[in-house]
Amino acid sequence: MRSYLTDQLDGRVRDALERADRTARGIPDGPGDGADRSLGQIPGTLSVIIPADSSVAPVGGVLTERLGVTSLPTSTITTLRALDGGVDGQTVKISGTSYRAMLREDSAGTKLVVGLPTSDVDRTINSMLTWFALLTLLGVGIAGAAGTLLVRRQMRPLYAVAETARAVSTQELSTGETAIETRVPQELTDEQSEVGKVGFALNTLLDHIDEALAARHRSEQQVRQFVADASHELRTPLATIHGYAELSRRQLSGDTADDAAALLLALNKVETEADRMGDLVADLLLLARLDSGRPLARAEVDLTRLLLEAVADARVVAPDHKWQLSLPDEPVTVVGDDARLHQVITNLLNNARSHTPTGTTVTVGAAAYDDHVTVTVHDDGPGLPPDLVGEAFDRFTRGDSSRTRASGGAGLGLSLVSAIAEAHGGSAAVTSTPGDTTFTVTLPRR
Repeated sequence: MRSYLTDQLDGRVRDALERADRTARGIPDGPGDGADRSLGQIPGTLSVIIPADSSVAPVGGVLTERLGVTSLPTSTITTLRALDGGVDGQTVKISGTSYRAMLREDSAGTKLVVGLPTSDVDRTINSMLTWFALLTLLGVGIAGAAGTLLVRRQMRPLYAVAETARAVSTQELSTGETAIETRVPQELTDEQSEVGKVGFALNTLLDHIDEALAARHRSEQQVRQFVADASHELRTPLATIHGYAELSRRQLSGDTADDAAALLLALNKVETEADRMGDLVADLLLLARLDSGRPLARAEVDLTRLLLEAVADARVVAPDHKWQLSLPDEPVTVVGDDARLHQVITNLLNNARSHTPTGTTVTVGAAAYDDHVTVTVHDDGPGLPPDLVGEAFDRFTRGDSSRTRASGGAGLGLSLVSAIAEAHGGSAAVTSTPGDTTFTVTLPRR
């Protein structure tokens, strides 16, 4: 912009030089505007004639508002005399004022110097710079305000996310049945935006925590129930042992045959109940070991052999049931713990024997597939109550609420079946309707 304005000023200087040259040569300059009556120039114009002979004083100076002429010091004349002639303007300083000047020299060596002050150009540039600065500041202010509004608008969903996190942080989650119901609003979980991704991730995290809290509560409830049931199961034989021990103490003072027989009966009962407690404690210990992830023995196990032996034992123990086998021609083998798998089969057969009436047909089968094998125990008894099908493998689950010895075991048999199957990487399942109950254990072959 300064270059453009300077070029325009040079054009005006060039015109002024032409007017001054014609005036100096006595050539009329045409009608004036009333202000160019001193060498044909307007106030502020620098116009000087410098003779070739330095002994002759220069004529001219700076035209004032009153059409007078301000003389120039010798140093300024020296500076003007040194200007180059040509069509381009040159910048010179005269008494602190900047001028654009041009020089023309005639054949006699006389120099004519004409110049115009650059104050108009400077004022224009300064004005433009001022306006540019103001507009820049205004633009920055507008952009800042718009940016602030935009950022606040974009961050508003993040404030909602933060508020959700703050609300969750105030909840009591340490004990009891807890649930995190607070969530980031659905409209703020659009994964197309960065904030939406944060909201979606927070909701996913809260869902995971909620599930973990629910699982923790279920585990706490199971532990409480487990302890209560175990205490109850142990209390019965302990009470029996205590009672017969007291009876034995009384019988020790007698010397009749009846006293001796009663003492023997009491001791036998104590032994039986002690064995029962030992079995219960052994089952509980095995469940605890399986829960802790302790590895089982790994060897090739012939399931066909285990099934044949278990059914042979069942026929002796429960001859009032009909025991059948459904086995493939080739032996069914898996890699696992022989003793624990034998316990699985024994528990399934004991369950069928204990919870079905006389005359029930129990069919024991096995099948081999590419990557797994199945063991099934089917009976045509009355089946499980519908409300117990989903809880059949829970600990201390029994077909009735009775805790008497006549009702069967402690309710850990099927729990052990499931735990041992899972420890082998398999599973246990049951389907039951009246006349058609099937327990299925699935095990990986390797």
